[in-house]
Amino acid sequence: MRNKKDKEQKEQNEAPVTLPVFLESYNKNIPAGFPRASVAILKKFQDAHPTLFKHKDAWSVDRHRKRLVDWLSSNSDI
Repeated sequence: MRNKKDKEQKEQNEAPVTLPVFLESYNKNIPAGFPRASVAILKKFQDAHPTLFKHKDAWSVDRHRKRLVDWLSSNSDI
């Protein structure tokens, strides 16, 4: 059973989603104390890291969440 759940979670994390879906998921699942995101912040991140976006509007938890957290932490003035 565990393997099926892990596989589903992995597929969900790798699935491309729109910016609004990523934003909702990110803010819902990020631990307390971590920086929250907004549409404006995600757009700035997207502009700062164009190579992370093969398809302009495709986001994924697996590919973008950790990098976004790191970027937000190092850009506290945003």
